[in-house]
Amino acid sequence: MCSMAAHLYCSNKFLHKQLTDATMKVLVDINHPAHVHYFRNFARIMHREGHDIAFVARDKEMAHRLLSLYGIAYQGRGRGKSSKVGKFLYLLYADLRLLQISQQFKPDVYLNFLHPYPSQVARLLGKTSLVFSDTEHASLHHILTVPFATKVYTPSCYRLDLGPKHVRFNGYMELAYLHPNYFTPNPDILLRLGLSQHEPYVIVRFVSWAAAHDYGHTGMTLANKRRAVELMARYARVFITSEGELPDDLEAYRIKIPFDMMHDAIYYSSLLFGESATMASEAAVLGTPSIFMDNDGRGYTDDEEHKYGLVFNFKETDQGQQNAIAQAIEILQDRSNSKKFKEKREVLLADCIDTTQFMVDQVMQYENT
Repeated sequence: MCSMAAHLYCSNKFLHKQLTDATMKVLVDINHPAHVHYFRNFARIMHREGHDIAFVARDKEMAHRLLSLYGIAYQGRGRGKSSKVGKFLYLLYADLRLLQISQQFKPDVYLNFLHPYPSQVARLLGKTSLVFSDTEHASLHHILTVPFATKVYTPSCYRLDLGPKHVRFNGYMELAYLHPNYFTPNPDILLRLGLSQHEPYVIVRFVSWAAAHDYGHTGMTLANKRRAVELMARYARVFITSEGELPDDLEAYRIKIPFDMMHDAIYYSSLLFGESATMASEAAVLGTPSIFMDNDGRGYTDDEEHKYGLVFNFKETDQGQQNAIAQAIEILQDRSNSKKFKEKREVLLADCIDTTQFMVDQVMQYENT
């Protein structure tokens, strides 16, 4: 997925060697697998410049596997809990775990995507906490994080005003790893999928709706999932990626590729269809049209629809699901769409900054403070 040069930073021996002459020490806390992608190129650049980076990671889904894949050493902070009481107890545990790690590593700056633990510990220790976010409806995390953070960075299209700590940037989180500076698509994915070079295919994404900000959401009905797959399969091969179990008839469509090749699969696909905002935006910045269903929506997927026509947003209502399926069929019926959407990507890239370089620039403002 990345060039050989981009992988040179992956050696545990070098990335997490505590350098006696390191200018800065940055603790990066990972709460979700996507966060690995957000910060891995930042870590490579900062290490190259002589800074010391430590990763701490919750054991959620494939977060630890991704860190290991990229050769990033890390310390764990447990799996977390699903109940409300369990989440509160885990907050206390995670804060204590980060405090223990901080006493050893002595970070100057804490960096993470919106979740409370690093910011709370940073405030306790009088250190800088820099937080990135793009999810407006994560209200509980806002309450538990923003008061303790030094600054909170969001895409310029973010719907909320978070006050004087809020800094907006002209870009998307997915450009931290899918910007052309860091990502080159690998056509070998077509062989992995058993596809010919120009054979159309769709990536379908179903989520578990188990995150804290997913309460009250149900996603697509099983009947509409089946209908969507059946209709799209008339025009393209269908591959499903799902956080949860699938019934046997849909399980037959589950994609079977190395998990680090998913972005290659999205790049060459004709359409991304599903319930994940992150994957919808990943598709958009890769020039693949995406359909996203969610009652809350996101400022960034709205932006990618209204500015670039790369995302199509729909509600979770039955009518919204039916409209999403109809939109998918319309896209797949027009075989000339591929070139059109890749051209839209070029416009997007011209408008947006390199999110990783922005992170580096922001963290470096706190050098010697």
